[in-house]
Amino acid sequence: MTVEHTVRQLDPPVVAVPWSVIPDYHCFGCSPHNASGLRLSFTPHPDGLQARFRLDRRFESYPGVVHGGLTGVVCDEVMGNLIVLARHVPAFTVSQRTRFLTPLLIDREYRCVATLTGDGGEDPIRAAADILDADGAVCASSSATYQPFTLADARHQLSLGDDEVALLSHALTTADALPPNGVRHVHH
Repeated sequence: MTVEHTVRQLDPPVVAVPWSVIPDYHCFGCSPHNASGLRLSFTPHPDGLQARFRLDRRFESYPGVVHGGLTGVVCDEVMGNLIVLARHVPAFTVSQRTRFLTPLLIDREYRCVATLTGDGGEDPIRAAADILDADGAVCASSSATYQPFTLADARHQLSLGDDEVALLSHALTTADALPPNGVRHVHH
């Protein structure tokens, strides 16, 4: 058994997002079907949800530097999916503020960790995310506010067929979810 194989066995399982029940969903952030997208996948984190990523030159701004807008996209994607998984409800981003501490570099490993920051019962929902480098140093942090919605209320804004709405509604209520506060407590 190689060291790489051992490390992969210890990696937490990938969390299936509810959107994956739609056979050809094209989310820029997380869809494996969007060749131009980020193709993020998510794993549980003790504080909420995380995604590991490495961006190539297609996402470059200054030579060797990831475009800052994509930093916000990664944070928004992880925070938004945390809300869906923890609260069983989709939510639109209402506002987002991102603080850049150091530039993200092309072809480097990073991880984004998102947490819910409110008390769990409020509307709108508040979340925060940090992007950390391989050494664990925070490179960027973001906070955002999200307004939950029902598929029926937003139906006119979404390009989903009736069968897809039914699939997604079922997936939202039956998905292996994170706890409602987005934090998994570790018991020793």
